[in-house]
Amino acid sequence: MMTSTTLDAPSATPLLDWYDRHHRDLPWRVSPPMAARGVRADPYRVWLSEVMLQQTTVQAVKPYFANFLARWPTVRDLAEAPNDDVMAAWAGLGYYARARNLKKCAEAVVTQHDGVFPDTEDGLKSLPGIGDYTAAAVAAIAFNRQAAVMDGNVERVISRLYAIANSASGRQAADEAEGGALDASRQTRRFRAGDDGSRRNHLYAETAGMFALSVQGIVRGASPA
Repeated sequence: MMTSTTLDAPSATPLLDWYDRHHRDLPWRVSPPMAARGVRADPYRVWLSEVMLQQTTVQAVKPYFANFLARWPTVRDLAEAPNDDVMAAWAGLGYYARARNLKKCAEAVVTQHDGVFPDTEDGLKSLPGIGDYTAAAVAAIAFNRQAAVMDGNVERVISRLYAIANSASGRQAADEAEGGALDASRQTRRFRAGDDGSRRNHLYAETAGMFALSVQGIVRGASPA
């Protein structure tokens, strides 16, 4: 039988403050200083980075991301690109189904949505190659939607934070962990409600290591290393 301890959602303020100080500057990310200047996330860049980062490291993705943007700066440019060119540009990143779906998704955004990405999880999941995780990530980062970006690492951290018992079944534990992630997401939205929408960073898009360190250190009042 599933058992869990009910806890009040932890304050998001320390976590958000830590992120503002220690975030990594990445070519696809709108950093807090950029957001403060009014810069908004580009859904195309967010989506492209999320697809490239699947099963791949940040350092490996950076040059590919820069090359794709240089050759195809918009989703319409990518949709109109020859398939062979896209596959050649992807060579070396592996998992080539991602490249094929990338092209199909770009074409669908252009032909079905006039070049504009849907701004909801359900709308995004209707596109080729976009599953639950990518849809939640794009919705949260690009459109400031209240979405729980869940992978195994985040699920384990949330399970510990919300005291979800090990006796829970895999699906039950995952459902409870997702509920905890949504609680945390609501916290980040509430504490950033007065800021520009693009500044409300969805911390589950950060690396699992950063998130785990944040939960273990900041939520307990410690200073992260």
